Amino acid sequence: MSERKRPMKPVLASVLIAACGLFLHPATAAEDPAALLRAADRWRISDDGLQVETRVQVLGRDGAVEKERLYTVFVQPGHRSLVLMRSPAEAGQRVLMLGDDFWLLMPGSQRPLRITPLQKLLGDASTGDIATLSWAEDYTGTLVGEESCGGQPCWHLQLRAARAGVSYQRIELWLGKARREPLRAQLYVQSDKLAKQARFVLDHPEAPTTVAEMVLRDELGTHKKTRVRYLSRTPRRVPEAWLNPMFLARNPPLD
Repeated sequence: MSERKRPMKPVLASVLIAACGLFLHPATAAEDPAALLRAADRWRISDDGLQVETRVQVLGRDGAVEKERLYTVFVQPGHRSLVLMRSPAEAGQRVLMLGDDFWLLMPGSQRPLRITPLQKLLGDASTGDIATLSWAEDYTGTLVGEESCGGQPCWHLQLRAARAGVSYQRIELWLGKARREPLRAQLYVQSDKLAKQARFVLDHPEAPTTVAEMVLRDELGTHKKTRVRYLSRTPRRVPEAWLNPMFLARNPPLD
């Protein structure tokens, strides 16, 4: 007759179960992807209504500035943004985003023109890159795990579009583990092709408080870099009329 197996001691069983848990779920038990995205968003946008003065520069292969444009962006609650083009070459042009709908308003026309969030503004910066700033609202995140980013520990998340009107259907995003600040991202279009690489630069390396600029590198054509610099952020709610495409088509002054 075979000897009956002795029951496993409770302490040993607990140790083995805990060890298995570490191998099965190394990161997801500790971090909530939605919370990580909300924390990352706070490095780029801090108020429900915000006025962001933005400078976009196209860089040559030697790093020199080839072109430059200035934009005023009003980011408002409810997936609404208004972009005013400030440079002489684009004076009077405006882009309005209401949810999944984008319009371009030209000073000489009374008809709003439908555009897509991938419509280029300058270089590789699109209307969606300038007008939308919230990952937590626009994407569903999955935590891939912990990795090393330039010698520091970071979280790697995969983002999937939660609505139709976003610029990118998938984003691979890396955040600093300690501060949850965005470090870099890979941006994929609907065909799942890698369209751009993004790198985020903080304002003060020793004691950062916000993302000062985003550097985009084209992966589909020229491979040039475009720098999106956030010159200032000011809390501001704009009048509701400003968020109406038919009102904007009358080319009213917006100051």
